[in-house]
Amino acid sequence: MADIASRTWTDEEKYWRENYKNRPYAGQGQGYDTFGPAYRFGYDATDRYRGKSWTEVESDLGRDWDRYEHRGQSTWQQMKNAVKDAWDRVTGNR
Repeated sequence: MADIASRTWTDEEKYWRENYKNRPYAGQGQGYDTFGPAYRFGYDATDRYRGKSWTEVESDLGRDWDRYEHRGQSTWQQMKNAVKDAWDRVTGNR
């Protein structure tokens, strides 16, 4: 697992701002602001669900997303891949 303690959201946000457009779910015309909340949600989830695998928490995260105040109008299905990208990056599953 990556050293989560040494990473900050500022570091992660910088990474995603520079790399989101290379992800297969990022369509034309979709800016970073579309996916930023999902990346933050995935980043924060690694702390809430420390020691768990994606498959163990995916359904919980879907329910959590529906209550996430920064999700805007986006659905879990629209953002799940971005959340998983952030999760995988922090947990070292890339």
